[in-house]
This record gives sequence, C-alpha cells and structure tokens, in this order.
Amino acid sequence: MKRYCNQMATLYLIPNTLGECALESVLPAGNTQIIKEIKHFIVEDVRTARRFLKLVDKQIDIDSLSFYTLNQHTDITMVGSYLDPIKDGADVGIISEAGCPAVADPGADVVAIAQKRGYKVVPLVGPSSILLSVMASGFNGQSFAFTGYLPIDENERQKTLKKMETRIYTESQTQIFIETPYRNNKLLEQLIRYCQPATKLCIAYGITTADESIRTKSIAEWKKSMPKLDKIPCIFLLYK
Repeated sequence: MKRYCNQMATLYLIPNTLGECALESVLPAGNTQIIKEIKHFIVEDVRTARRFLKLVDKQIDIDSLSFYTLNQHTDITMVGSYLDPIKDGADVGIISEAGCPAVADPGADVVAIAQKRGYKVVPLVGPSSILLSVMASGFNGQSFAFTGYLPIDENERQKTLKKMETRIYTESQTQIFIETPYRNNKLLEQLIRYCQPATKLCIAYGITTADESIRTKSIAEWKKSMPKLDKIPCIFLLYK
C-alpha cells in the first residue's frame, strides 16, 4: 500500500542500511510494502541493489525489475530519462548504497529533475549517518554543517580546518565531514596537527551495526591514543 491515498506516480527515496545489521532494526515495515510495488529502480550498483531488495523480501521477482545505473560513469544527459516511467504512471525508487538517498549521494541530481518536472517525491524513513552521529556526539544539533570531503591538498585542507574551527568558536556550529577510508589515518594526523588541543573531535563508524563506535574526545586526548581507522568508513565531527 502506498503511503498516500492518491495514485499519483511517485519518486520514492529508499534508504539502505549503513552496514551489516538486521533490516527490521533500521527500516520500518512500511518501506517493504512500498518497495514491493515498485518496478523501476535508480541505483549506484545493480548487484548491491538486487541484494538489498532480496533482503527486503525474498519473494521479489528481481528479473522482472528495471534498473538504471547512476554513478560517476553515468552520462548526465541520460539521467532525465530514468524518470520516464513516472510520466507513464509507474513509480520509481532511488536506492542508496548506504543510508539515505540524495544526502551526500548522486541521487540528488535525479530529485532535482523530478522537482523541476513537478513529480511527487516521497522520502522514506531510514538511517542517516550524519544525523545519527550528531545525535550521539554531544555536539550542537541546532546548528551543524556537513562539508563532505575536505580538500586533498594539505595547504587547502589546513585552511578549511581553520575555517571550520572559526565557525565552531564564533557560531557554535558543529562541523561534519568524511574521508576516503584508506586516507582516514592521514586525516586524523592532520586534525591533531592543525586543530586546537581543546577542540572536540567525534569519530563515528559502524553506526547501527555490531561494530558501532561513536567516541568524542578532545584533540589532545585523541593525540594520546590514536585509533587505526584505515579502510573503515568513518564520519568525523568537530565542536568546541
């Protein structure tokens, strides 16, 4: 059953898990009912999307579904055509690789097109590492900014971190960012080198999984005992 009574074709934003965990622990049952009715999916990777749908319901006939790939290799001129089923009266779903679609995710481009065309867009409930890490960090949840990836160049990264600290201390704004997992250790070294010792850093990973860790310490405290974060997807938060 659709979330709404009217039968207007809809673009559904379908959250995925953040890692290995029981599906029912992070996704409401209502999502399953909606997903089972959708025949067209926009995904980053077809293989992982098919695996996710089988976890949602083993009875889903995967071979009867249509998948449209959206990643860094996608021809941007083709993206609009992924929404053609809506024009013909069929629902379309965007499945994120992890967490919520369109948040630090290429799905945002599709949503923008759907909004421009006046299509109905419905976000389904699911886990967001950004919001969950803010909740558990002890930092300001009234004002926060997600920067995504920091500049790779070390000089530019240092400038960015200084700007973040300025916002932390002048605007009381929590700063959130991520890094490619194999560069996490280097990022942590740079945070310790360039941030003030009293600045608070929260490092979160494995959120909602058995390996979950969300720890907040000062930069000075992290310096005394630096964790090994190589190859572990993490989210970092800074605050005063």
